[in-house]
Amino acid sequence: MFKILGYVALFLLTKLKRSAKKLFSYISQNKKQTLKVVGYASFSGFVFVAFLFIYFAKDLPRRDAINDLFVPESTKILDRTGTSILYDIYDEYNRTVISAQDMPDYMRWATIVAEDDDFYHHWGIDIKAILRAVWVNIKGGSIRQGGSTITQQYIKNLLLTPERTFVRKIKEAILAIEMEVLYTKEEILTGYLNYVPYGSNAYGTEAAAQIYFSKRAKNLTLAESALLAALPQAPTYYTNNPDALEARQKYVLDRMLHFGYITEKQHSEARSQDTTLKQRPGSIRSPHFVIMVKQYLEEKYGVSFVQQAGLRVLTTLDKTLQNIAETAVEERAEFNQTNFNAHNASLVAIDPNTGQILAMVGSKNYLGDSYPQGCVPGKTCLFDPQVNIATSLQQPGSAFKPFAYAAAFQKGFTPDTILYDIKTEFNPDCHWSATQDKDQYGLDCYHPNNYDSLQFGAISMKESLAESRNISSVKTLYLAGIENTIDLAKKLGVESLKDRSGYGLSLVLGGADVTLLEQTSAFSTFANRGTRNKTKFILKIEDKEGNILEELRQESEKVLEENVADQINYILSTDEFRSRVFGRVSNLTIDGLDIAAKTGTTQEFRDAWVVGYTPSLAAGIWVGNNNNEAMINAPGVSAAVPIWNRFFKEAYAKKIAEEADLKEKEFYFKLTSIENEKKFIDPKIETMGKNMLDGIITIPHTILHYISKKNPLSSDTSQDDPQYKNWEAAIQNWVGNVPAQSDI
Repeated sequence: MFKILGYVALFLLTKLKRSAKKLFSYISQNKKQTLKVVGYASFSGFVFVAFLFIYFAKDLPRRDAINDLFVPESTKILDRTGTSILYDIYDEYNRTVISAQDMPDYMRWATIVAEDDDFYHHWGIDIKAILRAVWVNIKGGSIRQGGSTITQQYIKNLLLTPERTFVRKIKEAILAIEMEVLYTKEEILTGYLNYVPYGSNAYGTEAAAQIYFSKRAKNLTLAESALLAALPQAPTYYTNNPDALEARQKYVLDRMLHFGYITEKQHSEARSQDTTLKQRPGSIRSPHFVIMVKQYLEEKYGVSFVQQAGLRVLTTLDKTLQNIAETAVEERAEFNQTNFNAHNASLVAIDPNTGQILAMVGSKNYLGDSYPQGCVPGKTCLFDPQVNIATSLQQPGSAFKPFAYAAAFQKGFTPDTILYDIKTEFNPDCHWSATQDKDQYGLDCYHPNNYDSLQFGAISMKESLAESRNISSVKTLYLAGIENTIDLAKKLGVESLKDRSGYGLSLVLGGADVTLLEQTSAFSTFANRGTRNKTKFILKIEDKEGNILEELRQESEKVLEENVADQINYILSTDEFRSRVFGRVSNLTIDGLDIAAKTGTTQEFRDAWVVGYTPSLAAGIWVGNNNNEAMINAPGVSAAVPIWNRFFKEAYAKKIAEEADLKEKEFYFKLTSIENEKKFIDPKIETMGKNMLDGIITIPHTILHYISKKNPLSSDTSQDDPQYKNWEAAIQNWVGNVPAQSDI
């Protein structure tokens, strides 16, 4: 076979040689005629080339049109410093266009030696490269090399379709020549580096640097630049074949040395570095927070706009606090699961002075698997990773109590007002001594127990709140008024509450659905002495040109008197008031911090809470199961407080080490007593205790015996109040005075 082909080739060469001799003989004998033919041929060729140039060049827009060409760019969600990308939002192209000044020299040089080493010398097309590619392809028996210059590749990416046809190659070559006339080499190279695909849906150097190395393009090292420059030839192949990618990276470095772009020392150091693609695409940091931001952007600006407009979204997220929060939640999660059957947890941190969300952990692991295997997300899963617990409705347990006490203090009661923490029936139609949920007549009775089933008797409101006594807290809610308490809680930040008709006296024990974000926001209003700062999660939104589309406007409103907020802060930050229940030293206190906190636990341990705060940082924790399955003996102090305690300790230690602006101050307490005639309301002024010792009050009575529920500062009483009979009977029974038959 090969011998036959050899004979054929020899025959053709002999014929070609004879024809060439005849042609040169004819030319020498007919010079004049030949010149005419050559002239006509040259002119025809010129006209043909000119026609091709004009025909295809019309497809190239004017310079301004190319500059104004819409380039889809990804929207970047950033932390509060703008240095850490939390997420890229894009449709088909993850791209961020950067200026020539931000494009590193290493990246330019590496790209030139990898793609087009004659870039600065050709005029759009490289004849030598084309001929070399043709020869390689003929030798290989297939298309192995394209011969396209950087300018041609840029034209292809910018204006042409990816089809492989002769017509497209002609267009590409002619448009490349005209582009070289219209643009400088640096403009072409920068444009190319902003368009070229690097695999993993990264288009352009900036996106590739962020995806693979988590840094800005301008901060790329020599080794990293060479690695990225190695990708465009076959992005999918190289991103999935690290050994081949490393070999091509070293090839690029060798060529950079060969062409004099780097020194021997730089070459040696770069080759010895272990440079790999460190981050895969699709990554998302602070996922639940980011999704909340993304939803806001899409609702306000539209999905398509957000995916393509190249917005720069500066959020309120503090990366340091977020990392601490995630670690605190994740590392306690296994303990809670093993010991309490608690499969999930959430944390929110807010700056009380601004309302800005500093950290948000919506679940213990956003990328985890639902548990148990085969459960139905949103229904039967103990752990549902992608549900944001921070913004989901849960029952707060006793963490709701401070709102009732604040409403009572607004009304005229004080931290020293005495109540009776004894078993009480709160349905006036039921017997005062009822012990069943339904009485003999089928009435629904309500006589809540304290969580420890103990009765402390006479107790001040400050002790009742600090020790989280249920019975006296229900009395406080009744005295404050359910509607007043709901209104105040809404003003403080718990906006998901419904109207009065949806709640009863169990509201104060957590009989309402609230979100962790709202609860933390409301407590931060206490920390800010009654001034509510509406929660914010975006500092600024810019378009890709740097124009500001949206900027934070702090929304502040005075919703609670400073003195009332001070009283709540005082109670929740004083160990003395809760020592009978929590001990003198507990995880609710942190050395060196003036810190307030309130726990919460719902019935059957379905929810465990703690929300605590300093004047400059508020944080709330929820622990439980997504499907609301009961935990095992998991009160807030055991399941949630350890996470909260660790978060605060590490947050302050880290911030102090960083010399960050987290300046602490003591809570400001101005516990002025209310001057009124109801001296027993405030034992600090001719107290009830003093009067009792003086014999003025010899027999204790319910507080309704002395004051008007509607206006406790008036001279009226509430002896005709529906609750009076049962409250009074319970007290008389407790002190040994058998209630009169009329009270039975």
